[in-house]
Amino acid sequence: MDTAEVILSVLVVVIIIVSLLSNVLVLICFLYNPEIRKQVPGLFNLNLTFCNLLLTVSNMPLTLVGLVSKTQPGGDGFCQIVGFLETFLSTNSMLSMAALSIDRWIAVVFPLRYHSKMRHKDAALVLGYTWVHSVSFSTVATCLSWVGYHRLYASCTLSNPRASSRTPFVIFTVFFHSFSFLLSFIVLCVTYLKVLKVARFHCKRIDVITMQTLVLLVDIHPSVRQRCLEEQKRRRQRATKKISTFIGTFMICFAPYVITRIVELFPAVPINPHWGIVSKCLAYSKAACDPFVYSLLRHQYRKTCTDIINRLLKRSSLNASGRGHENQVNSIATAE
Repeated sequence: MDTAEVILSVLVVVIIIVSLLSNVLVLICFLYNPEIRKQVPGLFNLNLTFCNLLLTVSNMPLTLVGLVSKTQPGGDGFCQIVGFLETFLSTNSMLSMAALSIDRWIAVVFPLRYHSKMRHKDAALVLGYTWVHSVSFSTVATCLSWVGYHRLYASCTLSNPRASSRTPFVIFTVFFHSFSFLLSFIVLCVTYLKVLKVARFHCKRIDVITMQTLVLLVDIHPSVRQRCLEEQKRRRQRATKKISTFIGTFMICFAPYVITRIVELFPAVPINPHWGIVSKCLAYSKAACDPFVYSLLRHQYRKTCTDIINRLLKRSSLNASGRGHENQVNSIATAE
């Protein structure tokens, strides 16, 4: 292994560890807090977490094995199963992010009708579509033997070793990425830009009220006035930062891999093997980013994590005090 391969191997290990710990933490918060379970976005987050966890334990370690050993991990049948999972899970996670953006759009643009438009039954129907959509593409690719070990990515993924079926494989690949990556990206952009438009409108209304209040309060201290103006600026930037994070992480993580897969369809264009692994690592890194982007940085999840930690610390301190009291009683009894 050269230096680049060693660095990439370490990167895959880091992604596996971060993705596993963060997604397990999201799952624990979901199971611990009944309020999170009652919310409709919690179902979408649960589905996204499930996909990320399964991708972390099934595909990422095998990519690491393929990168280190430079050979296919397992037999052809095993690799086809892993490739089916990779295609299904990556598509399902993208569509889950699109579903979360639709949920936010309805909540912000139609706040009074949100509970009637987005119920648990509606969320279940959306998730049912994401599963059918993902299973359909994965099943077609597996049945046509377009899933196998790909040396460029050191992974069991979409691959076509037969030159006779090159044209159908090209058509399928374009359709697959159009109806997974591109469709999700368009939904993210349309919904979140509408959310940003509404958020900016409300910020302007709040700013007008704030400025009118500051004009009326002539005796207000300059430091208080300055803090109000700074809060206005932070309020305007907060929505833009969140939406830029949602769309930006999606593009940064998935776009290089998808573009590489499309460029790969043209044999005349050479692709650096190290770049193939880098693009795959970027796609995997989305599984490590999603828990923070969609869950753990939110106040409700942070409060739940704090409650869990405090409960564990309280229980451990009670156990320690109980053991100390028991030892004290034993020492008294021994002395007597």
